[in-house]
Amino acid sequence: MFESLSTKLQKITASMRGKARVTEADIKDMMKQIRMALLEADVNYQVTKDFVKDMQEKCLNADIEGSFTPGQQIVKIVHESLSELLGEKNAKIAASSTGFTVVMLYGLQGAGKTTTAVKLANVLKKDGKKPMVVSVDVHRPAAAEQLKVLADSVGIDCYINTAEKDAVKIAKEGIEKAKYMLCNYLIVDTAGRTVVDDEMMDELKAINDAVSPDEKLLVVDAMIGQEAVNVAVSFEEAIGMDGFIMTKLDGDARGGAALSIRKMTGKPIKYICVGEKIDKIEVFHPDRMADRILGMGDVMSLIEKASANIDQDEAAKSLEKMMSNKFDLNDLLAQFEQMKKMGSMKEIIGLVPGVAGKVSDEQLDEGEVTMNRNIAIIRSMTNKERKNPNILNASRRKRIAAGSGTTVQDVNNLIKQYDQSAKIMKQMSKGGFKMPKGFPGGKLGGGLGGFGGFGRRGLF
Repeated sequence: MFESLSTKLQKITASMRGKARVTEADIKDMMKQIRMALLEADVNYQVTKDFVKDMQEKCLNADIEGSFTPGQQIVKIVHESLSELLGEKNAKIAASSTGFTVVMLYGLQGAGKTTTAVKLANVLKKDGKKPMVVSVDVHRPAAAEQLKVLADSVGIDCYINTAEKDAVKIAKEGIEKAKYMLCNYLIVDTAGRTVVDDEMMDELKAINDAVSPDEKLLVVDAMIGQEAVNVAVSFEEAIGMDGFIMTKLDGDARGGAALSIRKMTGKPIKYICVGEKIDKIEVFHPDRMADRILGMGDVMSLIEKASANIDQDEAAKSLEKMMSNKFDLNDLLAQFEQMKKMGSMKEIIGLVPGVAGKVSDEQLDEGEVTMNRNIAIIRSMTNKERKNPNILNASRRKRIAAGSGTTVQDVNNLIKQYDQSAKIMKQMSKGGFKMPKGFPGGKLGGGLGGFGGFGRRGLF
């Protein structure tokens, strides 16, 4: 997400970081470059103009030339300005004082409302809430069935009535059903159109009047660029909104919509969707997003992602095995699988401070392939072989390679890395440690029991 803009802004700010002296001419030149980067990222022209003007004034009024670290001070101002543009702080979803909260999702057809409804319900469920989703889309074929299938896949209560053609009546029935089921959140998936029209707005107004939602969220497709701002303004004028959920930020979106929509409407982005899977939704934190865009990483999101996907008890057991020199290939497989739950390497590395942008996409792709290959190799072993890799003779390795669709050399590389790591763990358990000659675990990406490095020599 924001890949093109992020690359350009990182390059611009990196050129300023090391400067011991910054002149007014340097500041104006940097602002010109930032203006071009934002416009190329499809950020609204007026938003770009105001943003750059405000940031330039901050830089000029901060006595940059008299600062001990002028370059760093400019980067700090850019970061603060970007956070402010994105919304300064995250906006939480509403919660009714009655204990029953109705959330309505609006948006154009194709924005991803139906999937987003279940994603949001799943977030609430993980937070200890009891949500229900209801489809009031009586226009799109199979819309209700799609919602039901998605909801069932993650154990979310769902109400649909495919025989009824009155959206308002279905919405009322949904409220009754949700209260009967003792749910405390009802998420209403409304119908969309390919364009904003009076018929759609009239229907949404009628539903809105019938259910009196506590939260009205517009689901916006980041792929449509500046048109997203026009859509947002139309919905705000017609029925009002409390915020946005931006979808498809994992695609080719240049990010302009997300950077423009907050400033143009005054409404916050509350969630972002970064993939089609149900768990690919994140609370939107403006300051963290500014960190990511400027290549400063996002430690908090990394910690949250790890906490949500890594089994702490299993991690503790693995550490205990490492320190007692009992770590085997079953443990390594478990660690690989837990790491995959956190997302792709590109996602994870993008959250690590100081690393984003320093590892090429080719290296990350190769690391992903290598980890998947090693998972396949370990899964092709018997439990006995995983617990005692020393029994892996030539014939066994040949069988494992054939079973995993890899080569004997790939199997040998895995075992070699495992043996080297075992030696390190043995030394650590005895209180002494010396890196074996030629061991690549010190490369970027190291961890998981000493396995690390990108490329064919490393495991991931």
